[in-house]
Amino acid sequence: MAGKSYPRLTPKQLRILTLIRDYQRKHGYSPTMQELADVLGVTKVTVFEHVSGLEKKGLLRRSRHRARSLELTGRVAFPDESSTALPLAGRIAAGKPIEAVEDNEIVDLGNMFRARSDTFVLQVSGDSMIEEHICDGDLVVVERRQTADNGETVVALLDNGDATLKKFYKEGGRIRLQPANAGLSSIHVDNVTIQGVVIGVLRDCR
Repeated sequence: MAGKSYPRLTPKQLRILTLIRDYQRKHGYSPTMQELADVLGVTKVTVFEHVSGLEKKGLLRRSRHRARSLELTGRVAFPDESSTALPLAGRIAAGKPIEAVEDNEIVDLGNMFRARSDTFVLQVSGDSMIEEHICDGDLVVVERRQTADNGETVVALLDNGDATLKKFYKEGGRIRLQPANAGLSSIHVDNVTIQGVVIGVLRDCR
């Protein structure tokens, strides 16, 4: 949620919080330390250590004198409850067929392009990059940079003020801006201003 910051969690701590949440939803009350230990395959002492750490982070509350007193606080943020989180159902081959494998992981699309001050998004107009699977109407995620390596797709500002999306190549003292479309010609210039390098493509397939 915007404006809030959440404590960092180890995988084990997140697992414990998730177990508590799911147990509460199913039974209407919290698990005991021993029940958590049995599910995790660890000792009750180990669970106690993790719970104590979560208490210090302000993510759990408990009573010293009640066995089922574990209570999640409002500071807990579960990745699988994010509006940008989708289940990773398995893996599918794009080449040779493979055995379908069911998975229980979560992919948070928001983490793929986490907002930073040096990242921005542009909408593509035209088909000069279709062989790189960048199509008209797509959104490109751009890392703001002033330099690029050969072969990277860049947002380039030409001397005449035009901006273009092309693959960058430095050849001797000149620069080649190469479209990814066999029907279009490359642009050769002496100078160009690199405004950023493409790090991702977003497409609305609805």
